[in-house]
Amino acid sequence: MTAENARRLLTVTLDEASIGRGNADQEHERMIAIYDLIEDSNFALPGRDDGPYALHIAIHDKKLALDVRSHDGQNIVTHIISLTPFRRILRDYFAICESYYAAIRTATPAQIEAIDMGRRGLHNDGAHLFAERLDGKVECDFDTARRLFTLLTALHWKG
Repeated sequence: MTAENARRLLTVTLDEASIGRGNADQEHERMIAIYDLIEDSNFALPGRDDGPYALHIAIHDKKLALDVRSHDGQNIVTHIISLTPFRRILRDYFAICESYYAAIRTATPAQIEAIDMGRRGLHNDGAHLFAERLDGKVECDFDTARRLFTLLTALHWKG
């Protein structure tokens, strides 16, 4: 196995007991986020080269549990990440998304683009925060952190 192939996610699953199923739109967004993570990720554990990894995500006591497993399902490590630091970014992100969807119906292309730039900026802020929260626990590039934040938004999206 090549080193590049080892630094990725092989599977991403959600714990249905703690996360539950969403409506059709939520499930679609979650599937896209998971697909993107599996197709193109840079994900490794510091000091280890035994990937690719399986990632199982759950929510326990309002915290995100990232259960990293070997490709054959053996538990390697579980990282618990507080969701509290994400509250403001998620609230702001969803508010700007609502503005964006409303603007699509009535605003000028320049107004839509300005709102979309703000949305992308908040998404990048969330990705930077995700990378910061993973520092020392998981090695990942910005695009992978961005995709993980996308999945986090899909878990909290009200539709």
